[in-house]
Amino acid sequence: MPNRLARSTSPYLLQHADNPVDWWEWGEEAFEEARRRDVPVFVSVGYSACHWCHVMAHESFEDESVARVLNDNFVSIKVDREERPDVDSVYMDATVRLTGQGGWPMSVFVDHDGRPFYAGTYFPPEPRHGLPSFLQLLDGLNDAWRNRRDDVVSAGERIVNALAGRSGVVIEDQLPSVDDLAEAVATLQGQFDARSGGFGGAPKFPPSMVLEFLLRYHALTGDESALAMAEQTLEAMARGGMYDQLAGGFARYSVDSQWVVPHFEKMLYDNALLLRVYAHWWRLTGSPLAERIVRETAGFLLREMRTSEGGFAAALDADSEGREGAFYAWDPAGLVQVLGDDDGHWASTLLSVTDAGTFEHGLSTLQLLHDPDDAERWSRVRGVLAQAREDRVHPGRDDKVVAAWNGLTIAALAEAGALLREPEWIEAAAAAADLIIAVHLGADDDDRLVRTSRDGSAGASAGVVDDYGCMAEGFQVLFQATGDDTWLTFAGMMLDVAIQHFADGEGGFFLTPDDGPALITRPRDPADNAEPSGWNAVAQACLTQAALTGVDDYRSIAERALGVIGSLGARAPRAMGWGLAAATALVAGPLEVAIVTEPDDPDTGRWWWTALMGTSPGMVVAAGHPGDDGIPLLWDRAAIGGRPTAYVCRAFTCERPTTRIEDLASRIGVREHASER
Repeated sequence: MPNRLARSTSPYLLQHADNPVDWWEWGEEAFEEARRRDVPVFVSVGYSACHWCHVMAHESFEDESVARVLNDNFVSIKVDREERPDVDSVYMDATVRLTGQGGWPMSVFVDHDGRPFYAGTYFPPEPRHGLPSFLQLLDGLNDAWRNRRDDVVSAGERIVNALAGRSGVVIEDQLPSVDDLAEAVATLQGQFDARSGGFGGAPKFPPSMVLEFLLRYHALTGDESALAMAEQTLEAMARGGMYDQLAGGFARYSVDSQWVVPHFEKMLYDNALLLRVYAHWWRLTGSPLAERIVRETAGFLLREMRTSEGGFAAALDADSEGREGAFYAWDPAGLVQVLGDDDGHWASTLLSVTDAGTFEHGLSTLQLLHDPDDAERWSRVRGVLAQAREDRVHPGRDDKVVAAWNGLTIAALAEAGALLREPEWIEAAAAAADLIIAVHLGADDDDRLVRTSRDGSAGASAGVVDDYGCMAEGFQVLFQATGDDTWLTFAGMMLDVAIQHFADGEGGFFLTPDDGPALITRPRDPADNAEPSGWNAVAQACLTQAALTGVDDYRSIAERALGVIGSLGARAPRAMGWGLAAATALVAGPLEVAIVTEPDDPDTGRWWWTALMGTSPGMVVAAGHPGDDGIPLLWDRAAIGGRPTAYVCRAFTCERPTTRIEDLASRIGVREHASER
C-alpha cells in the first residue's frame, strides 16, 4: 500500500511511495508527530538520479524488517535535495562538521526541534568497511534516545551552536581588481592537471564556472595560460567518456582523473553551464570541436530534457535495469553485432572499446580521443549505434522543473542560438521562460517564485535565492537575443525580490527569504558548488541589469556582493568561478553596446550578430530602432544618416558612434573567425 509520499510532486519522493517505511515529507506535521510519540526524527536526503540513494533504498528502505524498526522508533522524513536545497544545505553542513565529509544519500537524526545529533551518508545492510549496519545504527540511536536523552539533546545543541558560530564571510570594501583576478589564475595554475586537464585528481568534476572565468580573463588580458588551461580541459571533457559521444550531453563527473569513466547521471545544470561555456569558447576561438559540442548538447537538451509543458527536466538517472551505466557502455562484440565486422572493429579502435573494458564487466565507455579520418563513415556509424541504443532500457528521468536550473538553460540556449543562428533554440528558451512565468511565478499571483513544478503544476517549496538570480540571468540573455523588453522587466522583478527578501544587510545574500520557514540556521554562503551560488548569481545579474538599464543601485549591490573576491577568489578560485567571472565583467566595464537601425533595414541582423560576437567580458547588447523608449540603452540614440549605427559605452557614457561594422567589431573584441561566417 503506498505511503503518504504518493501525494508528492517530487519524482524522487515518488520513488519511495511504495516503501514499507512510513515516510513523511518535510514539514511541521512530521515534527508534531515525533513530539506526540516522543521519538527522534530520521531525515533522509537524496535526489532521483543518485546511484547510492537507489542502493540504500533497495537494501534498507524496501526491507520490511528495517521499515518495522524505523516505523516503531522514529518519524522518518524523506527530502528531495533539489526541491529543498535549504534543508539540504543546513544538514549537509552538520554532516560535514560531524563526519568530515558529505554526500548523498544523507542520513541525519534530529530531535524535535530539528537539531541534529547524529549524521552520516550511506549505511550498508550489514557491517562493512568500518561502517555499522543500518539496523545496528538504528538500534544504537534508539537506545541513546530512550536511555541517554540528556546526552542526545546536548549533542544537538553543540552542533547547532557550532554551525551558528562559524566565522562569517569577509566582504571587503574595495572592488575586485585585475590583480585579484591574476592571483586567482595563478592559484588555478598550481592546481591544474597538465596531463589530463581539469583541476585536482579523482573524482574530477566539470569546472564549468572556472572555465567561464578563464575564458573571460583571457579576453580581458590576453593571458595565454588561462586560455590554454580552459582549452585543454574543454577538449579533454568533450573527447572522454564523460561526454555522450552518440547523443550529446555530459554526465555528472568522472570517477577517474582522465575523464574516462563517468558517474552516468546527467544533470540539467551541468549541461546548461557547459553548453554556454563551449559556446563562449567557440565565440573566442572558432574551434570546430566547440561548435560540434554546442550543437550536440543543445540537441540533447531539446530532445531528452524538454518537458511537454516547455520546461526542462532536472536529470537523467545513472542507472537502467538496476545497473549504473548500462545504457551507455559497450563491448567489442556488441559493436560488431550492431555494425558488422568491418565497421565494428573500426569503431572499437576509434572509440577505445577494448576486450578488457574501461568500465565494469568487460564493458567500455565511448571515447573519441581524436577526430576520425573518415568523417562520413563516423557519422553513419554514430547514427547506427545511437539507433541501436534506443532499444535498450532508458535511464529514468526526473521530470520536475527547477526554476534556477531552467534559468541557466534559458540563458545557454538563447545565447548559443543567437551566436550559431539557431532560432529554434531561442524559441525553446522563450517557451521555458513562459512556463516559469505562468506556473512558478503565477502560482500565488505575486512576484514570488516557487522552486519546482511538475506536469504544469507548481510545487509547494518556495524559491531560494539561486532561483531568483539564475532566472534573472535567463531573462536578461533572452532579452539580448530577441530584443523583447518584456524579458528585461521580468529580470528586474527577480532581482528586486532577491534584494528585498534575501539580502543579509552586509552585502551578501541568504539562501532563504526573510519570510520563509525557519530552520536551525539560515544558510549563507558565496561559494559556488555544482551550480552558481545564489549570492554570485544575483551579483552577476545585478551587474548586467545595471548595464542594460542604467540603474546604478544594481551596480552598487553587485560591487558590494563581489567584495568577497578579495578574500576568497585567490585562495579558493575553484569555489568562486561564477563570482570571478562576474568580477572580470566588473573590471572590464562591462561594455554596453547599442545597435540602432531603421525599421526593415536588411543589415539589422548582421549588426546585431556582430555585437553578440563581442568577447569583452560580460558585455551587454541592446538593438532597436530610433525612438524605442522601452529600452534605456537605446534612449536618444539615432541611426546616423539612416545607416545602422553602433554605440559602445561604459556606465552609459559612450564613445563616438560608428556606422562601420568593422569598427564595431574591433572595439568589442570580435575575433577573425566571426567575419568568415
